[in-house]
Amino acid sequence: MTVFIERKFIALHREDWVKRGVDILFSFLMLVLLFPVYFMIAVAIKCSSRGPVFYSSIRAGKEGKIIKCYKFRTMCMDAEVRLKKILEDPAYLREWEKYSKLKEDPRVTKIGKWLRKTSLDEMPQFWNVLKGDLSVVGPRPYLMEEVVQHLGMKKEKILSVRPGITGLWQTSGRNLLTFEERISLEATYIDVRSFMLDLKLIYKTIPLVIRAKGAY
Repeated sequence: MTVFIERKFIALHREDWVKRGVDILFSFLMLVLLFPVYFMIAVAIKCSSRGPVFYSSIRAGKEGKIIKCYKFRTMCMDAEVRLKKILEDPAYLREWEKYSKLKEDPRVTKIGKWLRKTSLDEMPQFWNVLKGDLSVVGPRPYLMEEVVQHLGMKKEKILSVRPGITGLWQTSGRNLLTFEERISLEATYIDVRSFMLDLKLIYKTIPLVIRAKGAY
């Protein structure tokens, strides 16, 4: 039994190094090859609404380390202030409590809505992957308050690996899933993760992004 556990540990450690190598190569290629797309998105954001091109938020990384995740800005500048007012509406509040998102979020800009639909708003996170904060595939990077309020008994397991840009829940329904369903899928991924599963999830992510299924 001890030998089996040791072999499994060595195999997972080897796969972690392979995974990191693929992360570096893949994120570097995405940053270089898609630079013209990033530039056009940046211009569109600047021309369509007041505020910076990028948005950053504090998230929980591996082992609970605080990381700063980058995205293209998709909301108005006073989004946090406006959220409190929006959630005074019982219908919006119920949706927020169930999904931690709003399908028809009035804070989202016109260009921001398109970026979210196509998931292009998350492309700057390849810089986070290159830095080592994120992986291409893994659990989503949770907000610190989400870790405290929602992860519960699964907190230690989910924070045991690097968060990712895509993962099992994104390819299993995305924002159509409740928060509890997402967390359950994150825990399942960690139990069965492998290099081949990561490749499969990346492959499944591409058509989902193109069709914008479950994204808002």
